[in-house]
Amino acid sequence: MTNDQMNNQTIFIPIFVASLGLLGGCVGYPRLLNYPFDPGGRSINSPSAELNPQIAGRYIVFTSDRRGSQDVYVFDTLTRSLVDLPGLNSLDTIASHPSVSENGRYVVFAASRQGRSTIFLYDRETRQSRNLTANLQSEVRNPTISADGSRIAFESSNNGQWDILVYERSGQPLNIPQNPR
Repeated sequence: MTNDQMNNQTIFIPIFVASLGLLGGCVGYPRLLNYPFDPGGRSINSPSAELNPQIAGRYIVFTSDRRGSQDVYVFDTLTRSLVDLPGLNSLDTIASHPSVSENGRYVVFAASRQGRSTIFLYDRETRQSRNLTANLQSEVRNPTISADGSRIAFESSNNGQWDILVYERSGQPLNIPQNPR
């Protein structure tokens, strides 16, 4: 691929915009988001792999290996730039499956460190990450956050099978009956 071809690349996002319409509150038809290729990795369209994209409101959250480790990134579609996330990413952690609240304040993601999986919640206002599953002795995966950022749902293998758990943003599990009436 020539440099001219690379500079004219666009990121094709209609598939996940359409499939996540209910999660992000988007209504309507898929649309092509056209962002120029940035070889420096300062935009959404870089030479690295962009994985697990999710959209909520004006924000697109994804993981990428553009800095040598798999980290979480948030892209603001209004300012057309990456959002600064100080204190979020760690060199010894592999991040995956991020989700962002509609206002962009809260980011939840799965993290793997030394073979143990955990769910972290990052607050952009306080610039703090918190391990929501530190007291859970099971594998966890695929977190998602409510539009208002108040609840986090994820899968847990606590009972030898994959169950869905729902936690408050504070880290407290919600007691949801298995057979609601």
